[in-house]
Formats: sequence, structure tokens, C-alpha cells
Amino acid sequence: MATSTAASRRVSAGVGFGIDIGGSGIKGAPVDLGKGELTADRMRIPTPQPSTPDAVAGTVTDLVSSFGDRSGTLPIGVTFPAVIQHGVARTAANVDEAWIGTDVDALLTQRLGRSVVVLNDADAAGLAETRYGAARDVRGVVVVATLGTGIGTAVICDGVLVPNTELGHLEIDGHDAETKAAASARQRESLSWQKWAQRLQRYFGTVENLLWPDLFVVGGGVSRKSAKFLPLLELRTPIVPAALFNDGGIIGAALYAAEHG
Repeated sequence: MATSTAASRRVSAGVGFGIDIGGSGIKGAPVDLGKGELTADRMRIPTPQPSTPDAVAGTVTDLVSSFGDRSGTLPIGVTFPAVIQHGVARTAANVDEAWIGTDVDALLTQRLGRSVVVLNDADAAGLAETRYGAARDVRGVVVVATLGTGIGTAVICDGVLVPNTELGHLEIDGHDAETKAAASARQRESLSWQKWAQRLQRYFGTVENLLWPDLFVVGGGVSRKSAKFLPLLELRTPIVPAALFNDGGIIGAALYAAEHG
């Protein structure tokens, strides 16, 4: 489902609730949709192992309940590390394979007893950066890439999200791109920043030749150290670190729920 600039203008105030499901932790908090800021300290609960649909749904229920009246009847948006088509998980990255084919939207709506909308985790971060962060007021094509265990991507054109782009799985030089260029690859292979930047150069150079974006935004925890690697890249496309860091998924999920719930 796409979000348009016209629709986005209707959400200028109010509060939503965002939940970010990851392989190691599930985080959530209420969000001021006018400012794009959390209105309370986020709660983080370890992702249950095994991370089956029933176990994760139980953890999400506990997380929402922990906020009591502050969650109230707020629209709830949830990110999930998978391709999400009309609420259904089509892949499973860093969660149990039992999720494949699961209607995540319906499951969480049933368990919480209220409407829930679900989207890909990188897409949520992309929406948040476009509305409130590093890509705010940027026209044209924006590519947000989250560098972590893998590479998540979001593509937004003039405020409209193209969901589930999965550009981290481009085949480059015979390899799945994220196996060579994700932040986890730098740690796994003990690469220097310069060596890793050479891989990022190859990756982002390939993406810009495919899409000719107007801006790259780099997210993920490693973006806090962007001064160590972004200046080493030579691209025609401007590339900047994300502004919302680890809160982007929560904020984007809440925003998406307010516009599509």
C-alpha cells in the first residue's frame, strides 16, 4: 500500500503507537505524529526464541499492555522484517520460518482486539525519514538503506512509498549484496572502514545506476558512525546519515497506522 503526500498532510497532529519487531528485540512507544517524536520512553522486550507467530504475538500484546492508558485506542502500526503484501508475510528474515504465509495483520488485530496495520521494517524507517528526518522536503526519488544484519531498503518518490523493494538482495559480482556490504559483513570479516567503504561504493553505485535517486539516506546502528565511512564514498547522488536512528521504525509504523488504519 502506498502513502501519498496529499494523505500525509492530513496527519499533522495526534498520537499513534508504533511497534518495531526485530530478530533480537521488540520495541514500542506512543508517537507524537506532529513532531515525529516518542511521547514516552520506548519499551524493549527480547524477541522470544523460537520467534513463532504465537510467541511474538504474545510479546507484542504484553508490550502494548505495559503502556496502559497511554496506548488507549491509538492506531497501532507494526514493522516486520519481511516482505509484507496486504498484511501477509511472504519471507522471514531473522524470525521463525513459520511466519511465511502468516497474515500478520489479522493475527495481531485478533490478539490485541483492535485494528493493526503491518509493513516492512525498512519501509517504516523510510517513511519516517521522509516525513520527519533526513529526507524531509526532498522531492524526487529517495532511497533509504538500513545497514545492519542485512540491508533493508525503502524507495519513496515524491512522498509515495514503493513497498518491499528488497534492494539489499541485488546480485552484485555474483553475490547477494547484503552478504558483502551489510554492517554485519564488516564485523564478521574484521574489515577496516576503508575496505568496507569500497564495498558500499560498489553497492550504492549499482543502486544509483538503476534508479537515479535524488538522495540516499543511510540508517541502521552503524549510521551513528557515518563520519568514518560516508566521506569515503564517491557517488553522484548525495548520501547522508539517518536522523531518527533506532526510533525510525517505531515512528514510521505509527505514522503508517494513522494514515492507513
